[in-house]
Amino acid sequence: MKKIPIRLAFGLVLLAVITLAAVFAPLIAPFAPTVTTTSVLAPPSATNLFGTDMLGRDVFSRVLYGTRVSLQVGASAAIVAILIGAPIGLAAGYFRGWIDFVLVQVIDIFVALPNLVLALIITAMLGPSVLNLSITLGVVTAPTVARLVRGQVFVVRETQFVEAARATGASAFWIIRKHIMPNTMRIVWSQFAINVSLAIFTSASLSFLGMGVPPPAPDWGGMVRDGSSFLPLRPLLSLGPGAAVALTVFTFYLVGSSINAAAARRSR
Repeated sequence: MKKIPIRLAFGLVLLAVITLAAVFAPLIAPFAPTVTTTSVLAPPSATNLFGTDMLGRDVFSRVLYGTRVSLQVGASAAIVAILIGAPIGLAAGYFRGWIDFVLVQVIDIFVALPNLVLALIITAMLGPSVLNLSITLGVVTAPTVARLVRGQVFVVRETQFVEAARATGASAFWIIRKHIMPNTMRIVWSQFAINVSLAIFTSASLSFLGMGVPPPAPDWGGMVRDGSSFLPLRPLLSLGPGAAVALTVFTFYLVGSSINAAAARRSR
């Protein structure tokens, strides 16, 4: 039995902790995330570990519940990116010719724009909500998935088993479904965790700019923005959710990069 690399094992442990915090937030959090009190901007204490915000809400509880929102948006966006980007990459890589040319031009247009700018434009058109944010970040990330799939298809379509399928008269769609997809989607799913980390970071950035999950839902980016006005007085208002963003993004990137490294070693 092969040992799991230490780097991957560490990332999986962190991921398990974050996931459990999201699932059991109602049991762990001492208060509901939207309950206001008269204890405004209270310092950290045994009752309020991170203190309270400008509305008297417990910051620690909001950070815990914010884990749910961030994981939901990140995972949903990564799935949307695969649903949009994978078919485009499969078509461009297999059919080539004018189909590849047109699709690559469309991909390059989206890639030319910074992700945050493109996300701001789409969010402004759709409006801020968890669903719209997931769709927006999925669309923004889809070109990266399409490029990855297209590059893998170039390799797989030249293999002997694909050539043999063509020689027997198999249709292009049958070859893509039976041979191309199974041998390219493995790489895509290994990139899934990295796409989640990018979506969570971009989501927090949008929320910081006021275009993310609308209040009063607990959202890390919005909490960092709201706490920035009180940073000298109550630094944990921003540092608490900011650390949660950093830890979660780091965890998913660590897991994704470790899986990619392991897959690369197996393919040698």
